[in-house]
Amino acid sequence: MIRFLIGTFHPGLNGSVVIETRSGIGFEVSIPANSQLYKTLEGEEVKVYTTMIVREDDMSLYGFSDKESLELFEKLITVNGVGAKAGMSIMSTMPPVELRRAIASADVKAISSANGVGKKTAERIILELKDKVGSFDDLAAASDAGGFDVSADAVSEAIAALMSLGYNKNEAVSAVSKVKGEELTSEEYIKQALKNLF
Repeated sequence: MIRFLIGTFHPGLNGSVVIETRSGIGFEVSIPANSQLYKTLEGEEVKVYTTMIVREDDMSLYGFSDKESLELFEKLITVNGVGAKAGMSIMSTMPPVELRRAIASADVKAISSANGVGKKTAERIILELKDKVGSFDDLAAASDAGGFDVSADAVSEAIAALMSLGYNKNEAVSAVSKVKGEELTSEEYIKQALKNLF
């Protein structure tokens, strides 16, 4: 099982990228349409967290910019009727923090807005994963304390970025919640949150 790749980023085709490792091998990796990896410039070094799915006629790598996204994708595809394609479609529709909130709050409409995912599949995802995605009490508390909307993309991206740096979810949420100011970019949130972690 290939759990992560470190190498040079190259754009790919049809929702995939190529990660060229130091050994000179280029791995094609499918990534969500909203992945932070698309902000990477060609030739930059990246770390991609991956899972390999092997079928009779295919062997594919699916990659994410952080462990949280990878773990959420792997939970999704354990649901009966949700394959890798549907899982990637769901992951492409909203950031992980939003998806976890949608599952925890039984938001069928949000999940079924993903291409190829119907109402019954969304309901099955909620039923099977509601107890596995954790509570959003900590995010709600952070939102109340910091005065920000945890659904905002910049905040979600900042939390995900801090977690990819090795901080756990509580540390990341707490640090971002202490950031003062409105309508900041994710980079500004990250910079100020990192100061709160030192």
